[in-house]
Amino acid sequence: MKKSNSFYGYSLILALFMLFLVARSQLTTDFYKTTCPNLLTIVRKVVQNAIKTEMRMAASLIRLHFHDCFVNGCDASILLDLSDGEKFALPNLNSVRGFEVVDNIKSSVENACSGVVSCADIIAIAARDSVLLSGGPTWKVLLGRRDGLVANQSGANNGLPSPFETLDIIIKKFADVGLNVKDVVSLSGAHTIGLARCALFSNRLFNFSGTGNPDSTLETNMLSDLQNLCPVNGDGNKTAVLDRNSTDLFDNHYFQNLLNGKGLLGSDQILFSSDEAKTTTQSLVQSYSTNSALFFADFLNSMINMGNISPLTGSNGEIRKNCRVVNS
Repeated sequence: MKKSNSFYGYSLILALFMLFLVARSQLTTDFYKTTCPNLLTIVRKVVQNAIKTEMRMAASLIRLHFHDCFVNGCDASILLDLSDGEKFALPNLNSVRGFEVVDNIKSSVENACSGVVSCADIIAIAARDSVLLSGGPTWKVLLGRRDGLVANQSGANNGLPSPFETLDIIIKKFADVGLNVKDVVSLSGAHTIGLARCALFSNRLFNFSGTGNPDSTLETNMLSDLQNLCPVNGDGNKTAVLDRNSTDLFDNHYFQNLLNGKGLLGSDQILFSSDEAKTTTQSLVQSYSTNSALFFADFLNSMINMGNISPLTGSNGEIRKNCRVVNS
């Protein structure tokens, strides 16, 4: 009996110790409370100035966070200037933006508290501020991520959801990083602001899926406008607004557009119009279209969920001095 009690006591101590380690490794909202107390103010000021200069930057910073977290977790690996890095993967090349804004934030933060704040946390805070400054909800960002030492170009090529993919594949890619169907729909709502290049939706305009006709789910007036903007063999880098008639305001208008066939990307419209949507995403689109408070609540929860994808904590990774290169 003594041996059993001793074993039980040892097991209990070990379990408590493991729980302590887990608790320490978790992200917290006050991680920099003493080491960089003015961090949030510094980031907000730089983001605010960047959006004043170019409204589109808000959407770009949100997307930067998304494309970072889906590959290797939220570790700022997307920022690394490597020829075989994520920055030059097909979904990111000539597409992902905001690197200079992150550089500016990092410089300002380093001046205030050198060697303390990770680039990964800077991206997460900048994304939150971009939502808020565009009229969307706010939330307390969990912090304490560290920066990755490697990038993963193949992971970016294969793991990032594509506007050309079917809904089941997109849902699977979200599931692969621990996110669910609600996350798919609410995070797609970030397309309430920003622009997309013709190259990402022109497949819907003339010969959709080899039918010889445009995508039948695309509203006719919008189709005509887009055909004029993006003619066959035209400039694929021309841009159109993702949320027609509500370009720069973070609201639920994006979902109202989906109900009316005005989703710009194929991956937007299939959330409502595809056969698979009937049993997965369609009801959420309908709910968000009439209830902005519900959309905002689910969106901020999904952003927190996404920000928790495989963060490096404790002694893993590093705090980069320059967000574009690993420390020497």
